[in-house]
Amino acid sequence: MKCSDIGPARTRNAAATRHAILLAATGRFLQDSYECVGLRDIARDAGIDVALVSRYFGSKEELFAQVLRGEGEEKAPLEGDPTDLPSRLADLMLDKGCENDRDNIERLLIILRSASSPKAAEIVRGALRHDMLEPFAELIGGRNAALRSSFVMAIFMGTTILRTVMQVGPLCEEDRGIVRRKLEQLFEAALCEAEQRP
Repeated sequence: MKCSDIGPARTRNAAATRHAILLAATGRFLQDSYECVGLRDIARDAGIDVALVSRYFGSKEELFAQVLRGEGEEKAPLEGDPTDLPSRLADLMLDKGCENDRDNIERLLIILRSASSPKAAEIVRGALRHDMLEPFAELIGGRNAALRSSFVMAIFMGTTILRTVMQVGPLCEEDRGIVRRKLEQLFEAALCEAEQRP
């Protein structure tokens, strides 16, 4: 066997191990709240030694944050002309669908299940701020960018919960064009720079 043959095999095994840990962690965090999930449980579900979980992710906190981020997912295609950003946000939401967006549904359920944990809530806030709110605020710029970014996220998460987790009929069954226009209006209002008071 050549030495050059060993490297790729190890890389594939490392990727497979990391993937197995993330799958096991996702399953555990879906079943139990953050405080009730242990690294040994995750390692047992993944069929590995618990030391490997720490080796790949460092701690339960870091593993939980990675579960929330997802595995190797592309960022939303939001860069471009800011004038049609409300339209692109509306399309992004509707393209996810009401029943088929399994990964986002699982992440939302994990967030809701662990909401009572102060540590989990801190991790969720940090992940939202670092991965979504701050980059989006930087993208839109202008006055009150952080506040406007937060309103966009509130619309996005609230509507996603109602469409995917709760599957509220009108949001899923109404004519796509009508829902899209309503979403676009909401995003336009959220993105509008607030008027300065005299």
